[in-house]
Amino acid sequence: MFSGGMISGLFNIDKPKGITSHDVVARVRRLSGQRKAGHTGTLDPMATGVLLVCLGQATRLIEYIQAGSKEYRAIIRFGTTTDTLDAEGQIVAKKDSSGLTEAQLRQVLPQFQGEIEQTPPIFSALKRDGQPLYKLARAGQAVEVAPRPVTIETLKWVAWDPPDLTVEVVCSPGTYIRSLARDLGEAVATGAHLAALTRTRNSGWSIAEAVSLDQLERESKINVGWKKYLHPLDNLVSHLSKITVTEETAVDIRHGRSIIVSDQQNSFVLRAYTLDGRLLAILTRVQSDDTLWQPKKVFHIGET
Repeated sequence: MFSGGMISGLFNIDKPKGITSHDVVARVRRLSGQRKAGHTGTLDPMATGVLLVCLGQATRLIEYIQAGSKEYRAIIRFGTTTDTLDAEGQIVAKKDSSGLTEAQLRQVLPQFQGEIEQTPPIFSALKRDGQPLYKLARAGQAVEVAPRPVTIETLKWVAWDPPDLTVEVVCSPGTYIRSLARDLGEAVATGAHLAALTRTRNSGWSIAEAVSLDQLERESKINVGWKKYLHPLDNLVSHLSKITVTEETAVDIRHGRSIIVSDQQNSFVLRAYTLDGRLLAILTRVQSDDTLWQPKKVFHIGET
């Protein structure tokens, strides 16, 4: 177990199959000794890949990571439909897909690229009246979900090994690959479900740089070996424009007072640093004045 006071930063973890995202956070919380922890985007139990887990003050930056695009490698199996739209659900329909051809699939794929309307699965963590939809569905209640706009930037063909199609997807937050599998199955009239899923990138964080949960737990028992996997707060918001402020201005920011920044008219969010290079705050522009910026999140420098 880690020791000391508050620890802040981010772990890029390669989530294993068979456990929930909440399970991963609980294990990181236990091995780190940090109560304040959270992840930046749920992966279903059957899915693997990039799960970003934030500790301490990094949890206050989750919204800036969640806004980024996601990348997946998915195996879609045609001919079988399940209630959860993935391999863990109960089979609800089977159709012969032996006649399905590569040409047919290549013809329908473009329909699902760009800005589209997508209906989320009823077995999902989306909430209605404070209750997750999956709980309502499992209780036998009728669940209707309205379609919503999502963006699939890239839907790349990888392999066709009947009845399985492997694709790579780059998409906006809130896109369900399970729903994509269902919709592709409906488009070719055979039905389909998501057989396997790996998130390969989340907002710029790649699976190639991820650490396994087992490795992280092993390192936590060896002195301070875990530190090499903890990314600092600065890395979480490196995509935002940066300014450095004087000590006098830093005092204003710490007290919640707005400051003047005259050369950032093309930005809406800034990261502010002290003269010695430490992340001080996230600032947002006041809409009525291009040069006036107000503190949105101020960090306790001694605890980062």
